[in-house]
Amino acid sequence: MATLEDIGVSALINLFGAFLFLIAFAVLRIQPINDRVYFPKWYLSGDRHSPRRSDGNLVGKFVNLNFKTYFTFLNWMPQAMKMSESEIIRHAGFDSAVFLRIYTLGLKIFAPAMVLALAVLVPVNVSSGTLFFLKKELVVSDIDKLSISNVQPESSKFFFHIGVEYLFTFWACFMLYREYNTVALMRLQYLASQRRRPEQFTVVVRNVPDMPGHSVPDTVDQFFKTNHPEHYLCHQAVYNANKYAKLVKQRERLQDWYDYYQLKHQRNPHKKPTCRTGFLGLWGNKVDSIEYYQQQIKDFDHTMALERQKVLKDSKLMLPVAFVSFDSRWGAAVCAQTQQSKNPTLWLTSSAPEPRDIYWQNLSIPFISLTIRKLIIGVSVFFLVFFYMIPIAFVQSLANLQGLDRVAPFLRPVTRLDFVKSFLQGFLPGLALKIFLWILPTVLLIMSKIEGYIALSTLERRAAAKYYYFMLVNVFLGSIIAGTAFEQLDSFLHQSPTQIPRTIGVSIPMKATFFITYIMVDGWAGIAGEILRLKPLVIFHLKNMFIVKTDRDRERAMDPGFVDFKETLPSLQLYFLLGIVYAVVTPILLPFICVFFAFAYLVYRHQIINVYNQQYESCGAFWPHVHGRIIASLLISQLLLMGLLTSKKAANSTPLLIILPILTLSFHKYCKHRFEPAFGKYPLEDAMAKDKLEKETEPELNMKADLADAYLHPIFLSFDEELDEEDERHQKEAKEVRVDKHETQSSSPVTELGTPSHYQQHEVYNYNASSPSSHYTSAYEQSTSQYEYHYETHRYEEHGGYRYNN
Repeated sequence: MATLEDIGVSALINLFGAFLFLIAFAVLRIQPINDRVYFPKWYLSGDRHSPRRSDGNLVGKFVNLNFKTYFTFLNWMPQAMKMSESEIIRHAGFDSAVFLRIYTLGLKIFAPAMVLALAVLVPVNVSSGTLFFLKKELVVSDIDKLSISNVQPESSKFFFHIGVEYLFTFWACFMLYREYNTVALMRLQYLASQRRRPEQFTVVVRNVPDMPGHSVPDTVDQFFKTNHPEHYLCHQAVYNANKYAKLVKQRERLQDWYDYYQLKHQRNPHKKPTCRTGFLGLWGNKVDSIEYYQQQIKDFDHTMALERQKVLKDSKLMLPVAFVSFDSRWGAAVCAQTQQSKNPTLWLTSSAPEPRDIYWQNLSIPFISLTIRKLIIGVSVFFLVFFYMIPIAFVQSLANLQGLDRVAPFLRPVTRLDFVKSFLQGFLPGLALKIFLWILPTVLLIMSKIEGYIALSTLERRAAAKYYYFMLVNVFLGSIIAGTAFEQLDSFLHQSPTQIPRTIGVSIPMKATFFITYIMVDGWAGIAGEILRLKPLVIFHLKNMFIVKTDRDRERAMDPGFVDFKETLPSLQLYFLLGIVYAVVTPILLPFICVFFAFAYLVYRHQIINVYNQQYESCGAFWPHVHGRIIASLLISQLLLMGLLTSKKAANSTPLLIILPILTLSFHKYCKHRFEPAFGKYPLEDAMAKDKLEKETEPELNMKADLADAYLHPIFLSFDEELDEEDERHQKEAKEVRVDKHETQSSSPVTELGTPSHYQQHEVYNYNASSPSSHYTSAYEQSTSQYEYHYETHRYEEHGGYRYNN
């Protein structure tokens, strides 16, 4: 069992590691050569074009020579706190602002609880001294003497723990209610304040029935003309275009090579670039590179045109899915929230995700297979959780080398080394567990994709749910049960069966030492590593050195990343679970939890302002899941405390806890009915009010043109648009004889080197911060199977133009 000395060694290692990460970040972020790594969001939004050079010479282009800025390396902290919540919403989106509120919620819940628990429960636990008499039977440490395990059985002191549990539960529920109410109101206000957006007027229709003699577009058009005659505007049918998508991808690669050789020729006009036509350019005929790739692109355009026509004319490639648009928000909301057919499995409607939130590949999955897919994935997740218990149990064996010595005496020569013992107990278990967990989110996201959800936000929420269940069973319950059983194995083998429940009841709080080390590794050093961005930094410079050929390549190389909800939310919920469970059992864990929430809030605030570029906007749709899992943590805490007190023979005090889970569930049920509908449905009252206001202020509106292209798949750009973009690009490149891999010639004003000076002036929330071409490219790269859209319309063709404020 790790001692206070072991925890101290772990704390020093992690604090020192975090400090080194922060120092490295502070130095690297102010170097001009790294500006696109640590401030990519400002480049993508167009508010920044290059870093401010500290010197005009060649060295100043790469290295910051203004030594005064090195003495203000902590200035990023106050700068990260300057932007208000409303400015963050305009700058980074509503999801980002709500995500930050999870950290402040953690501080609001645990900071007062920490003060109360340390002031009341720690003195009560220390004064009992039960473990002093049991140290020959159990493996204990000084930290365990601060926990509830140190209280004597049948003691009246357990009333203090029950009282604190009631106070903590009431306080947590009060803060949860306030936050749920605040976030729900913020969401409604955000939706009401938005300008016209395609998803407000559109629903997605799945499982369109096959009508003999009618195509899917004709069937959809006739159905909605009949059943929604007053508000139906148009629809976009979906076509399977996998082969066309492969051609698009190949053409993009050819275009990149063509741009590269064009720029190479501009740098040296007297020498035409050449290449070989064989494999990887290693052999074959030597030809003019520009003419060769120009002809290749021309041939591909012809092939793509033929494939495009084939896709549009082949009825077998048509999918029973359509995006149906209405002339009002009210009409779309009514359609999305009502049953369209007597057969509830046909004409399934739901509010359409925003265009960049769609996972196009799953639109082709037949409705009849969705239930089967979910059943298969459910069974697979169960087995995944089960087989992961083996490495988790092994990791837990490292958490207690003293207990391991009793079972495996041959390891004693190693465990006698103080430094090795402190390192293995205080640092390695949490690090090993973190490595095991790194590969899980990707696997679980793939499972969620197989289930058939059509929105990226929904996919990530479902993957986050699976990850949370995995961490609950393996990391939390597995660590307690497997770890406790292993370290107390010698005691179990030499005592009567009637004493085993008592031993387990005393031993559960002892796992707090392992979780403290995990919090320090993952929550302290891990968060410091997040802000350092070492992996994106190395990859950016490697790409910049060997791959970047054009401005578009350099933009791709920046890789700003985004808040990875499928991994970050479950990890956050694990910290809530640990804090809630151990608040009464082992209060000494709470300071480590509070440090994590405060430090992580500061780091993620900086990253959201300067780095992350979110893939989509779900308007805080993940908040009900966050609320529900905190409630689940409260219930787990109450049940575990009841079990602990039962093992302590506290028959007089344990029944007082029975009412607490009932009150908690009642509170959850009330919040679910009171707030959750606001996160899944658009209120008709708000929709009608917004429509009326819009008609009064802008009576002549025609949304047909914009809605026609709103849900066009990223690969399905018309050739005219592509040619226009190419012409503009070539004209721009003709003016720029030289392309610098590190910066352009223009500069942006900064208050301090590396920090934009004018983010406070942004008054318009950008729906898509990146350019249209980069949006199409990034959206295409997120999906492996693609579809085209065919547009049908029948009304409002006489009105004037109208454009969404994207």
